[in-house]
Amino acid sequence: MAIAPPAHTRELAAFAALTAHHGEIAGVHLRDLFASDPQRGTRLTAEAAGLHLDYSKNRVTDATLRLLHELAAQAGVAERRDAMFAGEHINVTEDRAVLHVALRMPRERSLIVDGRDVVADVHEVLDRMAAFADRIRSGEWKGQTGKTITSVVNIGIGGSDLGPVMANRALAHYSRRDMTFRFVSNVDATAFAEATRDLDPERTLFIVCSKTFTTLETMTNAETARSWLLGALGADETAVARHFVAVSTNLEAVAKFGIDTDNAFGFWDWVGGRYSMDSAIGLSTMLAVGPEQFRELLSGFHAMDEHFRAAPPSANLPMIMGLLGIWYADFFGAQTQAVLPYDQYLERFPAYLQQLTMESNGKSVRLDSTAVDVDTGAVYWGEPGTNGQHSFYQLIHQGTRLIPCDFVCFAHSLNPLGNHHDLLVANVFAQAEALAFGRGAEEVAAEGTPEWLVPHRTFAGNRPSNVLMADRLTPAVLGALVALYEHAVFTQGVIWGINSFDQWGVELGKALAQRIVPELSGDSELAHDASTNALIARYRAARRDRAS
Repeated sequence: MAIAPPAHTRELAAFAALTAHHGEIAGVHLRDLFASDPQRGTRLTAEAAGLHLDYSKNRVTDATLRLLHELAAQAGVAERRDAMFAGEHINVTEDRAVLHVALRMPRERSLIVDGRDVVADVHEVLDRMAAFADRIRSGEWKGQTGKTITSVVNIGIGGSDLGPVMANRALAHYSRRDMTFRFVSNVDATAFAEATRDLDPERTLFIVCSKTFTTLETMTNAETARSWLLGALGADETAVARHFVAVSTNLEAVAKFGIDTDNAFGFWDWVGGRYSMDSAIGLSTMLAVGPEQFRELLSGFHAMDEHFRAAPPSANLPMIMGLLGIWYADFFGAQTQAVLPYDQYLERFPAYLQQLTMESNGKSVRLDSTAVDVDTGAVYWGEPGTNGQHSFYQLIHQGTRLIPCDFVCFAHSLNPLGNHHDLLVANVFAQAEALAFGRGAEEVAAEGTPEWLVPHRTFAGNRPSNVLMADRLTPAVLGALVALYEHAVFTQGVIWGINSFDQWGVELGKALAQRIVPELSGDSELAHDASTNALIARYRAARRDRAS
């Protein structure tokens, strides 16, 4: 039986102590914290799985950290973590285990859940994926006309798209450059048209990612892909089996579509979509980088899993980052979190984290069906540096809102050119320094700035940030980085007493859309609100005008 949620967050003794503590230190500046502790910059750091975390530029003292760890203990983070790793059904609203951690466990491990060894099941699928990837990459697999596959189009949405897209961009350095990888998720026809415009149907493979093989957007795009292929080849339906594979557990629907069920790769109901990039959903990633590099990705995930499971709280990277998020959200009123990767390969990492964090913790109801009593689920956003510095950093530095920042950088570039990388990393360190310490009016005035202009050029500082640094961006480091945020999200969800593994909030809009679709092309009486009725009527009129 899953562990019951703790008392409401505000009822925990550590939360009350933190509230009082916040009142005492909220006005303390980071300049003073560093001045009083010369070792702070090296002391408030932690390392795991190839990642170095410098969290010294956070508005915390040793007392803050002690109280935050007490909060985690009182909320039962360690107990619920252990329950997750043991395969207990901690996703209580769907009565499911939460076992994305099993996706990256080594082959020699065993984990029995509901009577099955899930690790053995995982590796059976991984082995099939690897064999298929080898056939595609070697040229053994041929399309309907006997040509090798050189283009792969992943069709999915949500976790079936964001993870593969992010990983494809992040690991492009390791990818097959003689192959093209495209991704279609939006039901907007433009997405499919642009993804396939310059592709050769004879050399194109589609991966249809839908656990149930019923997802509206995915199956609409899959049917369009099917028509595109057969129309271009002038072939019969047998061609589908040479140009389509599936990531699904609905083998009946897969076969009906025309895909050989031997080329259907399954995953399990204990894998949430936003936690699935290291499952069969990552087939496009494996095709791009090869099975060996994919296994390296899994090893990085697993290294961070083991760290989260075993490291003491004071040295536990996911726990530290999750608790710092709690500190700013529930005591400083911060509503957003910026994630700023200083590596162009990670350009889609903030978008990936948006689903991971906001779909997981965007909840207002606790596990016991009562309302939460604190703010949950910060808005995550960001862009690669240094682009963002010429865009939204103005708001972070001198705006009225407190926006904690995570900077991600690497000691070595995968593409060393001149002094590019030194310039890039210098900006990481400079931005974190400027946010923390700012620049006072006296210093600005001493530079000869006119008095009236001084306020405009003054930086208050005291803006918190983390710096995450690794040696270089490898598949293993990417896995560790993703797992770090997964477990930070988990830590926060436990403290808030919510279920981080369901997503009922996406259901209502989808159900209403299904109702509206047939109404757009008909003339039936409408029974929505006045605004929706008027919009549908206007769309109907536009359709009639286009047809006439």
